[in-house]
Amino acid sequence: MELSGWFLWFILFWVVVLVGLFAIGGYFMFRKFLKSMPKEDGLSDLNWEEYYVDKTIHLWGDEEKAMLNELVQPVPDLFRPVAKQKIAGRIGQVLLEEKVKKMKLEHIIRGYILATPKRDHKFLRKKLAEMEIDVRPYERYFEQ
Repeated sequence: MELSGWFLWFILFWVVVLVGLFAIGGYFMFRKFLKSMPKEDGLSDLNWEEYYVDKTIHLWGDEEKAMLNELVQPVPDLFRPVAKQKIAGRIGQVLLEEKVKKMKLEHIIRGYILATPKRDHKFLRKKLAEMEIDVRPYERYFEQ
């Protein structure tokens, strides 16, 4: 039996689609695997995120959670829980470094800026503008 005509192209199309989807899935799985690898201190990035969130969970009120949820709205639904965990971990790190007793809007915005790559800062600027929050006090963090 020889493959020819439209059936050959159909099979080739699905081979390309499946290889592409496996490559994309493998890329994201590999990234997650790298984040779970222990560093020199014996803890992984995921462990540190969890540590900072656990140590500062008592500082998170309903308003702070609502603010974080509002700021991560531009993130696609599929990635939003991961983004929230990463950002909350970085906010917790900021809180612990400063030894604060109460979380403020400044800590949330600064942690968000520090946790996200520079390419995503334009979305944060846009979101803060929509919320009528002045970004000038945070300019130095955008440049780090």
